Parts: sequence; C-alpha cells; structure tokens
Amino acid sequence: MPEQKANFETIYVRLLDEGTDVVRPVPARLFGEDVYELLPTPNYNPEDETWEFLPGSKVVVQQTTIGNQEIQLAIAQR
Repeated sequence: MPEQKANFETIYVRLLDEGTDVVRPVPARLFGEDVYELLPTPNYNPEDETWEFLPGSKVVVQQTTIGNQEIQLAIAQR
C-alpha cells in the first residue's frame, strides 16, 4: 500500500507589534477544509517577531488579496 503524503502548503500569518501591517509566509499542514496546523519556520524566533498564531496552532484561513497577490491568511484559531 503506498504511503500517503501529507498536504503541506504556505499560508500567511499576521505579525504583531510591527508598527504597520505585516504578514509572514509560514509552512502549514492541511488539517481539514480551510483548517491548517502552523509549522515553525527554520528561523522562527519568538523574541524577534510575534506571530498572531503560534507554531502548532490550528487555524482557519481565508483567501484574501494583499497588493496584487492572492494569499491564504490565517484569520482565527480553531
């Protein structure tokens, strides 16, 4: 039986305390329809930047436009 491959994607998380609106691309594992589990980036440092939702969180995403790019943005914890 072939091994199932996990569904990994890049979603975006807001950074807090930046003085302006900033989002960060974050690796995530698809958990269910529009629900992802956030994974830490290789250089994740909670003392350097504050994510709206921490690595390991399960979040709901929503398609949104920033600039002229369509992204999946984390909008709520699940």
